[in-house]
Order: sequence, then structure tokens, then C-alpha cells
Amino acid sequence: MTYLTTSKDTQLYVKQWGAGRPVILLHGWPLSSDMWDHHATKLAEAGYRTIAYDRRGFGRSSQPWSGYDYDTLADDLASVIEQTGARDAVLVGFSMGGGEVARYMSRHAGKGVTQAVLVSSVVPYMLATPDNVDGTEPAAFQKMSEALQDDRARFYTGFFKQFYGVRILPSVSSEWMESTRNVAMQAGLRATLECVKSFSTTDFRRDLSSFKVPTLVIHGDDDQVVPIYAAGRAAVKGIANATLIEYEGAPHAIPVTHRDRLTEDLLAFIRGR
Repeated sequence: MTYLTTSKDTQLYVKQWGAGRPVILLHGWPLSSDMWDHHATKLAEAGYRTIAYDRRGFGRSSQPWSGYDYDTLADDLASVIEQTGARDAVLVGFSMGGGEVARYMSRHAGKGVTQAVLVSSVVPYMLATPDNVDGTEPAAFQKMSEALQDDRARFYTGFFKQFYGVRILPSVSSEWMESTRNVAMQAGLRATLECVKSFSTTDFRRDLSSFKVPTLVIHGDDDQVVPIYAAGRAAVKGIANATLIEYEGAPHAIPVTHRDRLTEDLLAFIRGR
């Protein structure tokens, strides 16, 4: 574990495990790189070098006032790739992290990347507009931001039930739910709110043509946070050489609720290039 300083003088907390071809794991909102620990361990044991870092404003990274737009976040990813010396890399982005993958592919021409994976990703466009009728209405994100400002801890209690697909029966333990909320509370309020704005309003549709590498899209068909019809299914239509795997009945938090299956699918994709 170490800290890297980006071109914008922000310190990012980075974990590197194992040796071999690099697999870079980008976490979702409002979590940290720790969400990838299970997969990072399995990938490292399988002979890969796993690199996971806390997005600016989250986890143990710096909490600057600005820089939560996707251009800057993609530049942060570029700094991580450059400073870790990652080449022939696989990018794996979960939820909000999928946006960083997409913007890196366009803004930095996918330098050093030879495969990409989008898991429950916000790509290509979350906001409902006249030309994106399957998106989410702006009022929903405004309500979300207001609830975060009013009482973040209370908001997360309800949000993570959707996140993990908790309806009648629990999909994760109460202890895991509490741990998730604790991680989310580590993030700065400014970063938390600004990233809601970024992932809800950034249009990645033009970024899709920049994916020049084999790409795997994985999405649950019961995702109540980022619906599959507006995200995974739409993304795979716009990315050349992309494959979609739908997890039947799966919620948003596939890396936790379907962690073993996801690990198997990641390894199969990476090995099968």
C-alpha cells in the first residue's frame, strides 16, 4: 500500500497485490478500493498484479475541493497507470468506476489498456433527456443530493438496501451492511455530492467508440440503482467487440452478492483474450 500524487497534486491511496499482468480495479460510489479485496486476492493468487485505489475524496485519499468531474478522474487514472508502470492492463470499473474507464479510453486513447470490463456501470448515460428516454429523471438525483446533505447516515441505510437488493430476504449480513455504511461515511461530503452530479449528468455515449479493445459488460437484470436497460444493454450496443453477460435476478452490488461468479467471469475473460 502506498500513496501516489497525481498531476493535480492530489494524493491517492493505492494497493498493489501480486505479480504479473496488471488488473486495475475502480470502485463504485460511495465506497473505496476495499470493495475489491476479495477479487483482488483471487486475481493475485491466479497470477495477476492487482492495482486498486481510492478515488479522490473517498477512502484514504485526499479530499480536495474540486476535481470530481470525469475528465479529472480519468486523469487520476492515467496518473495511476503511469506511476505504477502498468502495461498491457485490464481496466475493471464498477458502477461509477465504469465512467472512469470510458473517459480514460477517449481522453487518453486507452493507453496501456488491452481489455476492459464494465460491471453494473453507469455508462453510457444515466440522465433522462429527450434523446435518452430510458434514463432516470433529474428530480431523483436532486432528491438524493438533498437527502445526503440532510442526514447522510440515514440516507445510506435505505440506499444500501437497494444497492444489495434487500427486499424480503437479506442478500448480505447486517454486519456487512453496517460496514458498507461506515466506509461510505469516510468520504468527504463535497466529494460525495459532486460525484452524484458527475455520474448522473455525464454523457458517455460519444466515449463508446473509443473502446478499441475487447470489452466485457456485466450487469444484473434486477439492478434498481443503475437499471440494465439504460446501462449495460445500451453500452454493449455502442461498444465494438463487446460482450454482455446478464446476471439473472442480480442487484447492483454484484461484486458482493455474486462475488464468486464475478471472479470466475473476470478470470475467464482475462485469460481468454
